[in-house]
Amino acid sequence: MAPSNPSGSIHDFTVKDAKGNDVDLSIYKGKALLIVNVASQCGFTNSNYKQLTQLYEKYKDQGLEILAFPCNQFYGQEPGSNEQIVEFACTRFKAEFPIFDKVEVNGEGAAPIYKFLKSSKGSFFGDSIKWNFTKFLVNKDGKVVDRYAPITSPLSIEVTKSPRFLPQTISEDMLETTDDKSYNSISNILFCNLLQKDIKKLLEVS
Repeated sequence: MAPSNPSGSIHDFTVKDAKGNDVDLSIYKGKALLIVNVASQCGFTNSNYKQLTQLYEKYKDQGLEILAFPCNQFYGQEPGSNEQIVEFACTRFKAEFPIFDKVEVNGEGAAPIYKFLKSSKGSFFGDSIKWNFTKFLVNKDGKVVDRYAPITSPLSIEVTKSPRFLPQTISEDMLETTDDKSYNSISNILFCNLLQKDIKKLLEVS
C-alpha cells in the first residue's frame, strides 16, 4: 500500500468533461468533494445513483460537489459513449452533478487523478480500485480524507463521525480545525467550512 497523504491536492489536476473540454479542478477549491467511479450496468448502479442524487440535492448549496468518472474496466459495465452515459444518469436518475470523460482507474493507463486518489488512500487489499462505485471524500483543501468501498452506500457517508468539541475561545488556531480524523464525513467537512467562514468574520471585526 502506498503512503497516505502525498503532497499536492486534487486542485492541481485538470480533467476532461463528458464533451472533451478541459476542467481545472481548482474551481472546486473551498468545496467538499465526493469522487466516484460510476457504471451504468452494475448491480450497484441503481442504489448508488439514487443516493448520490439525494446527497447532491441536499448539500449542493452548502458546498458539496459530486464528481462522477465513468469507467469500463470492471467486466465492461460502462460500455456506452459519454453522451449515452450522461443521458442515462440525467434521464433515469435526474443526476445534476458533473459526469466527466470515461477514464481508466487502474493499470498503466489510469488517469492521473486516480493515481493521486489511490496513493492518498489505499485500502486493506491494496491501492487498486476493486469495483465500480468506489468513493473518495476530499476536503475543501483538496486533500483526500477517506475512501469507501463499493458496498458503502452514499447516504452512509453523510455522517460517520461527530466533529470534535469546539474550544471555548475564538482564535486563529480555529482556522485550522480540519483534519483527517475529525472531519471525515460530508456533513462534518461542510460544517467545518461554515464554521471557518464565521470565525474569519469574527476575527476581522474583533
